[in-house]
Amino acid sequence: MPQVSISSTPPVPSTGDATSRRWHLIDALRGFALVGILFVNVPDITRLGSDIPFDQRQSTLMDTVLEFAVQTRFVPIFAFLFGLSAMLVIQGARRRGTGALVPMLLRLGALLLIGVAHGFLYPGEILREYAICGILMLPLMLWLPRWALLGSGVALTIAAYALTGGGLATLPGLFLAGAGAAAYGLPKVLDAGRRPVWITFLVAAALAVPAVVWQTTEPGDPRFTTAGGIAGGILAVVYVTGFALLWQTPVRRVLAAVFEPLGRMALTNYLAASAVFAVVGLVVPFREIDDLAAVSVAAVALIAVQSVLSRLWLQHFRYGPVEWVWRMATWRRAVPLRGAALPAA
Repeated sequence: MPQVSISSTPPVPSTGDATSRRWHLIDALRGFALVGILFVNVPDITRLGSDIPFDQRQSTLMDTVLEFAVQTRFVPIFAFLFGLSAMLVIQGARRRGTGALVPMLLRLGALLLIGVAHGFLYPGEILREYAICGILMLPLMLWLPRWALLGSGVALTIAAYALTGGGLATLPGLFLAGAGAAAYGLPKVLDAGRRPVWITFLVAAALAVPAVVWQTTEPGDPRFTTAGGIAGGILAVVYVTGFALLWQTPVRRVLAAVFEPLGRMALTNYLAASAVFAVVGLVVPFREIDDLAAVSVAAVALIAVQSVLSRLWLQHFRYGPVEWVWRMATWRRAVPLRGAALPAA
């Protein structure tokens, strides 16, 4: 599972410049990805049904929904947004007239520590891998020209999916592709939702049909099959571009209200979800339960609560609590926590 990255341009006054504004669509996309990842992580965090013999487990409609609509679909979005957010931080450092190397090393080092601590709650967490891969890819993000950054990211991503079907092998390519896309102004393109987004959506949707059909020929957890991984990567593109197109409609108000607060506090919410289900697991015998639907309903309830609490928090504070500490670690200075309210959706 994922990385969680918070878009964090340094705290400088907004100038209206496209490189310094806050992209609310990117925040909402991050929140959307967080929701998908939580559905995948909760059964792993709770060790759902782990005490039930494998041949006695029941396959339900919810299993099918997760296999074909959720698993392997949202992690690529998070990884791509991780690279995109890293480039936003790098661009922010350059606007301030400071080098980006030290802030990024501090940022990734802090994420590594957070990941190590989080591993005690959720052994399957992936923040550590995000941090390590980010450190290894950092020289390329800093010094490659944007055409080489984007091109190498796309090439590595395609190669990783072709050779391994997805998983950790895709992280370097997705990080570089996200960074390169940010350097070319992808947030502005997605926010506009015009012809390039429509074309990408239609092409990805057409490719998704045979990819999902292929996935049906390799039954089982799609995280561990080539077809499932490739179908997930293609559908991730469908989800991102489809979300961006819906952002141009009246549905935007709902999407922003639900997902943007989650995305602005994604790291806090990701860690909090693990803590909540770890505590609940002390009372509820999840290992003896084989009811994915019930756990999914609990995940929906937690998401709803987190969305509301995040919005209330952001009405009084600029950042989530973990994001605030992370930002101070990045920029090596105190950052005001109280600030402007969350803009209306």
